[in-house]
Amino acid sequence: MLLARRGYRVLLVDKAVQPSDTVSTHYIQQYGLVRMKEWGLLDALTATDTPAIRRMTISYRDNRIDGFADPMDGIDATYAPRRTVLDPILLDGARAAGVEVREGCTVCELIMEDGRVAGVRTADGGEERAKIVIGADGSGSLVAREAGAEIYQSIPAASFVYYSYWTGLDTHFHSRIGVGRQVGVWPTSHGQTLIAIMKPIDRWEEFRGDVEGNFLQVVKDIVPDIAEEVASSGERVERFIGMRYPDNYYRRSYGPGWALVGDAGYHKDPITGQGISDAFVHAEILAERIAEGLSGARPMDEALAAYQAERDERTASAYRFAATIGALVLPPELEKVFTALSRNEEFARDFYNLIAGAITGEQFFAPDNMARMIGSLG
Repeated sequence: MLLARRGYRVLLVDKAVQPSDTVSTHYIQQYGLVRMKEWGLLDALTATDTPAIRRMTISYRDNRIDGFADPMDGIDATYAPRRTVLDPILLDGARAAGVEVREGCTVCELIMEDGRVAGVRTADGGEERAKIVIGADGSGSLVAREAGAEIYQSIPAASFVYYSYWTGLDTHFHSRIGVGRQVGVWPTSHGQTLIAIMKPIDRWEEFRGDVEGNFLQVVKDIVPDIAEEVASSGERVERFIGMRYPDNYYRRSYGPGWALVGDAGYHKDPITGQGISDAFVHAEILAERIAEGLSGARPMDEALAAYQAERDERTASAYRFAATIGALVLPPELEKVFTALSRNEEFARDFYNLIAGAITGEQFFAPDNMARMIGSLG
């Protein structure tokens, strides 16, 4: 969409046909919504039946933090639309910008010429050539595999997730971490509430022996009030969906004639729910750099290298933080920070502004700010 709006011819090939669901907890922070607002797509989202979220409860063991972030560019809420709601909005935006969209079309390999990616071949026997091929095709990216994109930084995955959807619940956003387990709850589209649990990856096989029983027990242990509401008035309306997380990684995301964006190039533990918002930001950066290369403002390889460097710099602290809390056992210093957040409204507001994207991890976790928070405990 962003490249087409700059006047470039763009072909979008997707094996899915919208509306189509995908494994996703589909939460969008304010910094992601700011992107949608600037692109002219936010009104389409807020016009759906996806409720606004204006209250959050985050906890670690007995340390509970209630609150919400300050408004960001006039946005005072967050949303968690089902992907069957969000993805068609994005696709409509691309079509309106002039993108040629081919749904139900699967890419099977890249076209290589003189050491460069020159296009794609599709499963129906078609060939399409382009000056650049962008892989936005997830952690198992075909574009990454075919281009030989190596992973240059990795932290092993610590957990797995199971989730499903209920009707009949009345709750706000929760992310509640206990000892070796986490429960996430938030309202989504169609009058539904998503409930997700996380547990250490070495409990995967044990958990799968009784998914429903084990799932509901985690909810009961961590958020008994919500568990009681689920039992008394909730109705599960979809199957349980489980996923072992891929490792946290940075993958080389550019080369001659190709680039990667979203989970194809960078993935961190989903516990912070920043995947969609990050993908929006990185798509915008990548579009700007590609436009520089196509226009001749700078060499394409240099422009794409700048994209990867900026992405890595902007995500470094969030990457480490997600991997740390994704282990579901906080180191002592970070546990003290959570204690301080639960006792001080100013610190809690800063924390929610960090989640919203209004302040950076480097600012929040700066040594002097960490010392100020921990020092407040006496």
